[in-house]
Amino acid sequence: MFKIVLFLLVLTNGLMAQNSASSRIHSHNDYLQNVPFWKAYAAGASSIEADVFLVNDTLYVAHTIEEIDIGRTLERMYFDPLKEVLMLGLEGPNQLQLLVDIKSEPYATLEAIVNSLKKYSSISQDNAISITISGNQPKLPDYLNYPDNIFFDYQSLNAIENTAILNKIALISLSFKIVSEWNGKGRLTADDFNKVSQAIDKAHALGKPFRFWATPDSKTSWKVFSDMGVDFINTDMPFECAQYLNTLPDRYYQNSEFSEIYRPTFATDGSDKAVKNVILMIGDGNGLAQISATALANKGSLSLTQLKNLGFLKTQSFDDFTTDSAGAGTAIATGKKVPNRAIGTGNAGVHEENIMELLSKRGFVSGIVTTDEISGATPSAFYAHQTDRSMTEEILNDLLKSPLSLFISEGNRDTIKNNAMGEYAMLASLDEVANYKKEKVGYFTNGNTTSNNNSQLAAATDSALQFLKNKDKSFFLLVEGAKIDTYAHENSIGGVISEGISFDKAVTASLKFADSNPGTLVIVTADHETGGLTLPQGNAEKNEIEGDFTTHDHTGMMVPIFAYGPQSDEFQGVYENTEVFNKILKILKQ
Repeated sequence: MFKIVLFLLVLTNGLMAQNSASSRIHSHNDYLQNVPFWKAYAAGASSIEADVFLVNDTLYVAHTIEEIDIGRTLERMYFDPLKEVLMLGLEGPNQLQLLVDIKSEPYATLEAIVNSLKKYSSISQDNAISITISGNQPKLPDYLNYPDNIFFDYQSLNAIENTAILNKIALISLSFKIVSEWNGKGRLTADDFNKVSQAIDKAHALGKPFRFWATPDSKTSWKVFSDMGVDFINTDMPFECAQYLNTLPDRYYQNSEFSEIYRPTFATDGSDKAVKNVILMIGDGNGLAQISATALANKGSLSLTQLKNLGFLKTQSFDDFTTDSAGAGTAIATGKKVPNRAIGTGNAGVHEENIMELLSKRGFVSGIVTTDEISGATPSAFYAHQTDRSMTEEILNDLLKSPLSLFISEGNRDTIKNNAMGEYAMLASLDEVANYKKEKVGYFTNGNTTSNNNSQLAAATDSALQFLKNKDKSFFLLVEGAKIDTYAHENSIGGVISEGISFDKAVTASLKFADSNPGTLVIVTADHETGGLTLPQGNAEKNEIEGDFTTHDHTGMMVPIFAYGPQSDEFQGVYENTEVFNKILKILKQ
């Protein structure tokens, strides 16, 4: 039964071994793991270490002689599992090294190891498995006296002239404490960096892979050692180390497309002048970490980060600590906390009047621009009233009855046809939108506002603003960057940044409009944070970001809110997301 459990462990987790990083993983003091050998093997470790004592002709695995357990022998803990791996044909690293760290007298112990291996012909004959002797070792010239499948861990940087001896060396190991006292937090000092680099270079000059032992054991140190070319990363956490290093290429992103920074005039920013138009921009899932990542990858700043008036929103829904887009969108649109999944309806299914409906009674025109479908949870919260966000057909029927004058979105091609949009004139190109004269206009982007062309959301925003301005009435425009959330759900830092750049270009378009059209208030926020994103490392000079996600779902984090234009200072502070609705009405004196 135990073998079956171990087999399932390898079967379910061994896939990690197939995607190993350029640096290999060394499971230090592996015998101290709760599941020795198998845990490291399943994690994809290329090197596994066992400390060995020879006592009364038996090879025991233990850290000190006082800790010897008669049941924990080298054969039982490591040679038998290796034999099992070969017998079952399990997937594993291309080259597996068992590093036997001899703690007793070297010659007798090594002779016992050689004799023990004679009972395991499959291990000795497999070229993918090597036995490397570390710790107490015979003298260098004596390396040549041992079988071809026995190699050595050379613990010096001194050159070796004898080629035959050099060929018996599998790797070079050195105590990290010799070159640095770094604890794995922050960064190596310049002096220590040079010392570490020199040690690695000397080892590589001998043509051998290199390992430090006595290293700090953290994500920061694993990345530093990997970047610096350490061939075997020493760790007591093989699974965590493997997961980190193997996923690092997908979590490290270098930005190459930028949002040109617009610096507003601030001519009326924070003044008490009347507000005529409101542009509400929602970056779906766009929390502080997402904004930070985008800004740092965009040469350090965004048009958004030029704004001076900002605060934070609490996003909890009526029935859950962590909101979804429907609950959050409805809270902003109606000023009421509602259950998750509800679109414009309260706890008892009662319709809650949204801001577009309310303002239409006061002569406002309104529009929505989104990179989602128009029936998506966030945009539909501003025109529809349904108890569940999945009720697409009912939500679209609400659209046809809504006061919404304009929408630009991805198309609901499976649900509606261009000729079945009621009073909405469905246009063939975005260029037609700006100067179209009919009262109700729609345009399907077919996905062209995504990161494939991350200036399209800005172009759609420009067209929508021109259309609404031409109505010669006050207006309310919602602009949603929906795909930030999509990529955060996928834990794709590159996608988050690319969509963040797209959203910032739309912010630029809105700020420029506000500066050239006094009386326009721009509000930029998010419905929630997605992914639990953190930014442990990066390189600002190279526009590189490492993103580390804690979840594939939404979180309960507060989200920033920025405002620009007349009375923008009203949005400072920390408050519930429902207050956005109330503050807009207060400013408009509605």
